[in-house]
Amino acid sequence: MIDLKGKKALIFGIANKRSIAYGIAAQLKKANCELAFTYAGEALKKRVVPISEELEGKFCIQCDVSKDEDIKAVADKVKEEWGNFDYLVHSVAYAPQEELKDKFINTTREGFKTALDISAYSLVALSRELSPLMNEGGSIITMTYHGSTKVIQNYNVMGVAKAALECSVRYLAVNLGERGIRINAISAGPIKTLAAAGVAGLRALLKLIEERSPLHKNVTIEDVGNTAVFLLSDMAKGITGEVVYVDSGFNILGM
Repeated sequence: MIDLKGKKALIFGIANKRSIAYGIAAQLKKANCELAFTYAGEALKKRVVPISEELEGKFCIQCDVSKDEDIKAVADKVKEEWGNFDYLVHSVAYAPQEELKDKFINTTREGFKTALDISAYSLVALSRELSPLMNEGGSIITMTYHGSTKVIQNYNVMGVAKAALECSVRYLAVNLGERGIRINAISAGPIKTLAAAGVAGLRALLKLIEERSPLHKNVTIEDVGNTAVFLLSDMAKGITGEVVYVDSGFNILGM
């Protein structure tokens, strides 16, 4: 069992208890890590605040990652409450739902901008603003998906956004490594989350994973959470700039 007592983690992206970010936060809590949370807006506040209370969060603050002033406010709150911290969990992604139903060729300019801004650039913005507050040996993780490298029906512009996210991880690994901070991505298999519900055909994809993947089962938010704890901890101190798959091995298959 990895023990993270004395470590502090800032969590972005919880929507409810089915969120991957919740699975990560819950496993971090089991490892004795102190937590703090953000929520995207007032609509999510009523869901995230009780989760923060359940997991004994140090604080819970609003952050629209498309607004630099919100990100700066989070940094100010971290300084006030913690001074410094150790881990940053970025589990943030969004594209307008209509962009995930039609053909990719019909992606709108605004939909493309939104998906790339929220799903990929936000990692850059958060890393820039918050990494100066991270202790040496700190670690960042973000969430990606196999649709970044292979065509997944209806994933559309989110696949492009995740490809940009993964490339950003590699470039950020070089910049952050100068301060001894690591950054990695977890490519999770499909999970029934609020975000995934916006992608048409999810049920068929989950069935396909059970039928075809080497392990013949879908992964859970706990599976992803356990991998996140490992990557954030010193057990993975030689790993940075990588994409680690947690998908029952589905990504290794050909036809």
